[in-house]
Amino acid sequence: MLKLPPLSLYVHIPWCVKKCPYCDFNSHVAKQTIPETDYVNALIEDLKADLHWVQGRKLRSIFFGGGTPSLFSGAAIGTILQAAENLIGFESDIEVTLEANPGVAEQKKFADFYSAGVNRLSVGVQSFNDNHLKRLGRIHGSSQAISAIAMAQSAGFDNFNVDLMHGLPEQTVAEAENDIIKAADSGAIHISWYQLTIEPNTEFFSRPPLLPIDDRLADIQQAGMVMLNNKGYQQYEVSAFAQNAMQSHHNMNYWQFGDYLGVGAGAHGKITLPTQNEIIRTAKTRQPDHYLAKLGSPEILSKAISLDEMAQEFMMNGLRLKQGVSREYFTQRTGLDFHSVDKIVLRLQSQGLLEQDTDRYRTTPLGYQFLNSVLQNF
Repeated sequence: MLKLPPLSLYVHIPWCVKKCPYCDFNSHVAKQTIPETDYVNALIEDLKADLHWVQGRKLRSIFFGGGTPSLFSGAAIGTILQAAENLIGFESDIEVTLEANPGVAEQKKFADFYSAGVNRLSVGVQSFNDNHLKRLGRIHGSSQAISAIAMAQSAGFDNFNVDLMHGLPEQTVAEAENDIIKAADSGAIHISWYQLTIEPNTEFFSRPPLLPIDDRLADIQQAGMVMLNNKGYQQYEVSAFAQNAMQSHHNMNYWQFGDYLGVGAGAHGKITLPTQNEIIRTAKTRQPDHYLAKLGSPEILSKAISLDEMAQEFMMNGLRLKQGVSREYFTQRTGLDFHSVDKIVLRLQSQGLLEQDTDRYRTTPLGYQFLNSVLQNF
């Protein structure tokens, strides 16, 4: 029997100053003036249209993603947060994260974001190496990144994430290690450390850069994991590392197959409907201009996750976590009996890819290394 999981909110702000050559997100280069007021109004109407999916819950977390949400003013972010609190309500320990670029203009707004109710920043540094930043098409330099982190701390943020990429064009092992050292020395409590991948519909896909060979990538991965551990960061997900157990509540809700409303141009959501015994995926109008034109009557596409897909959907999220998944969660959040995947689990255990600890299943170190292959079994 399906049970209602915690509820989060994702808010998509689609504009950015420049489209990065590796980015495949729904982001659009901002014109001279961003329609901030109109977009905030559209977000609130969008949220109102989703209220029937709340089902009595309060919000556990909110995440402002993009694009570049820090292009918006603190007042605009505050208006959205106030509307969400009035319409739905917040859990007492709600986590509110906003993605921010290290640019000088955005840094000046950090105190305003904090005053508006944002209590966690995710700073898109990517690298502290100026040469790599240029190759990635970033518009900030390493000195601005260090300044942005210091500005976040002075604004009151003691919980912030630093995004770092590795496997960059011509990157050496020492350069990758140095990025981690600088992030740790800056005081970052959380690091997202993930490998650059070339995605379709990006500039890098059309004109691929020269990436490190596989042996170099493996060396970078191994050295980086050692460095993160030495600096006191515990890996709790494939690319997420935290000190003092400061995991991202919002992302944990994703990985534990929780529910989330998605508002904004191109935003996606996932909603559990126990009375109908189904889970649905939702999506909103993708293009910002079309989204704004729908003010008051947002276009919402929804599709139920089929029973055939349910186990894989759950495992695709849950097995990313180092702690793995429990039988109880599997049943509560999919409506399936765990016995339905017994044969797959036993086969993966026999291959040394999955292990059991009481009622919890997680990948072995070998299985974690070949996670995509493990997930294909479901």
